Amino acid sequence: MRRAGWYVRRLRKMTPEEMSGRVRDRVLQHKWVTRRVRPGSGAPPPAGLRRELRGPVGLHQAARDPKPTWARAAVHSADDVLAGTWPLLGIVRDDLADPDWFRDPLTGRTAPRDVLSFSVNARDESVTGNVKQVWELSRHHHLTQLAAAYWVTGDEQYAEAVDRQLRSWWAQNPFLSGIHWTGGIELGIRLVSWVWIRRLLADWPKVADLFEHNEDCRRQVRWHQEYLVAFHSEGSSGNNHAIAEDVGLLVASCGLPWFVESEAWGGIASARLRRHLADNTAEDGVNRELATDYHRFVTELLLVAAVEARAVGRDLGDQVWRTLAAGLDAAAAMVDVRGRPPRQGDGDEGRALVVDGCLDAWAVLLSAGAATIGALGWWPSTQTTLAGQLLGALADRPPVHDGRPASRPRSFPASGIAVLRTPEHERPEIWCRCDGGPHGFSSIAAHAHADALSVEVRHDGVDILADPGTYCYHGEPEWRRYFRSTRAHNTVRIDGRDQSVSGGPFLWMRHARTQPLRDEVTPQGEQIWSAEHDGYRKLPGGSVRHQRVVRLRPDRALVIVDVLAARGGHHELELLLHLGPDITAELDGDDALLTWPIAGTVRDATLRLPRQLTWTAHCGESAPPLGWYSPRFGQRVPSTTLVGTARMHGSVELRTELRFRDDAPPALPVERELR
Repeated sequence: MRRAGWYVRRLRKMTPEEMSGRVRDRVLQHKWVTRRVRPGSGAPPPAGLRRELRGPVGLHQAARDPKPTWARAAVHSADDVLAGTWPLLGIVRDDLADPDWFRDPLTGRTAPRDVLSFSVNARDESVTGNVKQVWELSRHHHLTQLAAAYWVTGDEQYAEAVDRQLRSWWAQNPFLSGIHWTGGIELGIRLVSWVWIRRLLADWPKVADLFEHNEDCRRQVRWHQEYLVAFHSEGSSGNNHAIAEDVGLLVASCGLPWFVESEAWGGIASARLRRHLADNTAEDGVNRELATDYHRFVTELLLVAAVEARAVGRDLGDQVWRTLAAGLDAAAAMVDVRGRPPRQGDGDEGRALVVDGCLDAWAVLLSAGAATIGALGWWPSTQTTLAGQLLGALADRPPVHDGRPASRPRSFPASGIAVLRTPEHERPEIWCRCDGGPHGFSSIAAHAHADALSVEVRHDGVDILADPGTYCYHGEPEWRRYFRSTRAHNTVRIDGRDQSVSGGPFLWMRHARTQPLRDEVTPQGEQIWSAEHDGYRKLPGGSVRHQRVVRLRPDRALVIVDVLAARGGHHELELLLHLGPDITAELDGDDALLTWPIAGTVRDATLRLPRQLTWTAHCGESAPPLGWYSPRFGQRVPSTTLVGTARMHGSVELRTELRFRDDAPPALPVERELR
């Protein structure tokens, strides 16, 4: 019954056109049942093979030297893979010397392999185990890392390991059999990996035997592209999944153009990619899912696709490059002094291309952006990475200049994101991200959190008021609900309810609507942002409006004023303040004294709390969850959450002030607080 209820809710969020498309897909799946190939059985050779098969455009122009730090890091990561270890979604796998492509190491379960893929319920952990773990390994990022090490060193042990594992995967995953044929995003990313593996192994004497002369490889490349041509994410599901599907189809048609349909498939992919980019990208360049990690993922996918198409003379056009530049500029503008991005919305560490091992994904993205479209003067400094070297050499185009911002943007109006921060010459940096945008992308807002008007605050890159993050998608429903709830964000909760109404782990039935009110810098240098939302307009006891004002003052004080206005009835109010995992808090009356270690010293700050509320501290609680921080997908650690509660009637104004004890410029007069 619970499953049936989810289907009903999901259907309610679809347009008639999307429902029609879903019916078409089901009919086509039924027709394709007879095409399924069972593991170990024979399969006919792929149709439509061209007489001459070639690999992707080569990398002869790229610097090839194993001595630089970035090259050594790539080789070190590949050595770990050879030893069997690789970090994957919060754990370190130790079984990669000869991986089981179907086993989830977290639950010990084995996902289906010898069943029709269309019949697999990938959302049921009792069937698949933790499906993210199973899928992620088969994106083959650890194999692109091995191929990169071969390209740098010429050492054939890396190529031989790639050869063994690709042959293993291809043999065990024939067309439409098992878990690895259940999602187009997985097929798209896998195709990108295969193209780059073939490119990076170009000088290996046996590379053609692994790819062009290998019947299993030829079949798999065709099967993957046929699937992506036939089945694609649209409508309310046309988010980053659609982009990854388009990019995989395009990159394979350009890099492995082995079939008479390759050019046509590339045209289909290019047209879909342009359409999905327009749908997914706001006017300010930010991805409309409003989940920062997915902004990076989509930008990385687009960069790989644009470079690949240009390399074969099928440039995607100026508009796509402008969209790419806008996404990269937005990424560069939002990071803090340490290069850390906001933590808004979901994040599962998705990647388009992995050749730099465990280097920070944002640093790799900005490095590759600088090497392809060019870094602007206000960008943070970027380190040299292997991805930047490779993509820059393959793109071989002048930087993009037209329409790009002359100075670092502080806000993104279409996305409702504002970043308040101290002037560049002032250290330590105070950085504050304010959320006043739409709830998320499309009718389901799959990767949104109930976080309207929430803030993140950092001091010299250290989380002070933290966004707790994501932690998980599947298998732990209580934790999934918590990390995307209003209770897990630095904002106000009324009557124990979320601002937006959830219909499932990737489905929101009703979205809070946020209205921006003010975003400016005064002549005195005070930065002011304010917005309100209507997420509590339908409470049983009457509606409550929440307005928030955030001020970063010239004296380096950060002030947050919350105004709650209720129409009728009494309501339970909670103000939640989630501290970073490095912060120790001591409640002292209406103040919280905060301390944290950094660079061998101890820093401190005073958090002055609204005196109308009763305050308690919580850390590492699980019944129900409260006081947690997810440093990356698949991991959670205890952290302190301060909760202020009161029973309200009518209107109330709450003032929170954060002051850091460090060298500060003299205070200047500031305006009266907004109402």
